[in-house]
Amino acid sequence: MKDQVVLITGASAGIGAALAREYARRGASVVLTARRTDKLEALAAELRQSGTRALVVAADVTRDGDLEQAVARTLAEFGRLDVVLANAGFGINGTLAKVSLDDVRRQLETNVFGVLRTFYATKDALTQSRGCLGILGSVAGYISVPGTVAYSMSKYAVRALAEGLRAELRGLGISVTHIAPGFIESEIRHIDNAGQLHPHSKDPAPKMLVMPAPKAARQIVSAVAARRRELVVTGHGKVAVWLARHMSWLVSTVLGSSGKKWEGN
Repeated sequence: MKDQVVLITGASAGIGAALAREYARRGASVVLTARRTDKLEALAAELRQSGTRALVVAADVTRDGDLEQAVARTLAEFGRLDVVLANAGFGINGTLAKVSLDDVRRQLETNVFGVLRTFYATKDALTQSRGCLGILGSVAGYISVPGTVAYSMSKYAVRALAEGLRAELRGLGISVTHIAPGFIESEIRHIDNAGQLHPHSKDPAPKMLVMPAPKAARQIVSAVAARRRELVVTGHGKVAVWLARHMSWLVSTVLGSSGKKWEGN
């Protein structure tokens, strides 16, 4: 990948940072975008020590114009763009009876419209390179669990977006890979609904099910490079998606059996 240029949104931590390290390990040049430029600069400095060309661009996927500026700087610096990972996202927690409409709106603005902004900003450059677009969805885009419905709404939408875009872009030579992770080592489960990070909070995911971010990144990078249609990451994620596809009645029964827990919440 030494001649390829990769742009990653949400690259400041978690899966995004792990993807940057993996692409750098394979020889690609990387463009790191996120809101927290201090973390991006630290990551870029780390990658440059190993000889990687790394460009930092502050960008908020919820703000019009930021990603277009990031692409313009990418083309000015490297002259091309081959791979885009639409990774930026977060999760709203709480039953729909408890979360506000503004909470849900912010969820969709980042997780859905953020992906759309990424696509619109990069489509011309990817057409030129006949490149690859990786869209980070979730296993939650197959199963909507009580207490995380707003997040699942956004990830169901992202899955539909990936499926439709794949067909629309085939003639342009752009591949679209939908990536559906299960539990991955990440900050996402430590960020509250107001966007505040609580690094020492208890991770609600069972520790034995959480995949290290570098391992997930290796699988994702290989899947995008192979222009795969979809990648489900983690063993439990694969089981959940299989059940959702082939035994939806069982999933519905299991979720319904916990209905009393959520009544009035």
